[in-house]
Amino acid sequence: MGQGEASARGTTMEGDCLSCIKYLMFVFNFLIFLGGSFLLGVGVWVLVDPTGFREIIAANPLLFTGVYIILGMGGMLFLLGFLGCCGAIRENKCLLLFFFMLILLIFLAELAAAILAFIFREHLTREYFTKELKRHYQGYNNTDVFTSTWNAVMNTFDCCGVNSPEDFKDSLFRMINQNHMVPEACCQHASQTGELAYINKEQCLLGNMMFRNNKGCYSAVVDYFELYIYVAGALAIVVLTIELFAMVFAMCLFRGIQ
Repeated sequence: MGQGEASARGTTMEGDCLSCIKYLMFVFNFLIFLGGSFLLGVGVWVLVDPTGFREIIAANPLLFTGVYIILGMGGMLFLLGFLGCCGAIRENKCLLLFFFMLILLIFLAELAAAILAFIFREHLTREYFTKELKRHYQGYNNTDVFTSTWNAVMNTFDCCGVNSPEDFKDSLFRMINQNHMVPEACCQHASQTGELAYINKEQCLLGNMMFRNNKGCYSAVVDYFELYIYVAGALAIVVLTIELFAMVFAMCLFRGIQ
């Protein structure tokens, strides 16, 4: 009699534990589902954003590839969150195993992406952008992707060069345009709507500091997106943690289902 009660009590506790794991897994997968939706939203926003962020991304192949990686990861997390929720509620071992294998692959891919970002971090430094600007920026050739991209960045963020207007010394731009100290995109805009107008373009092109933008684009862009960078980093850590817990719960639920 005592053994029967102990066995029944043990079975009840095991069932309660399994039920707890099931609902915890549902919660974690719902968070993964929301995380995937957020990444998809960020990726789509970057591609369609009208304020010029797309041009900044297009200037660097590594960043441009990163946008599509974000879209891909967002789509996979979206799908996995849905599969995990279904597998947990229905207690389907096939769905749970499929979910575990896919989320493990995603986790490893994200880890590899972080390692690659660390390895290629020198492509995001001031020195790298300055060197590329001096070598390739032409000033007024809108058919050149690199030049038109930089023009869009400088007009959007009211900045000049990577660090300052001094970046155009000994550059391809000065070789092509020997009478101009800075490009037209560096000139300060007049505060009016409609067509693009400058306060004093002639004085600006001659290098007058009163009529040009003196802040470098590297600082301007970093300042503008600083909050978003920290939020994205924190979100990445949260997503990785959730994925780890989701894999653990998936295995526990898989082993507990009879």
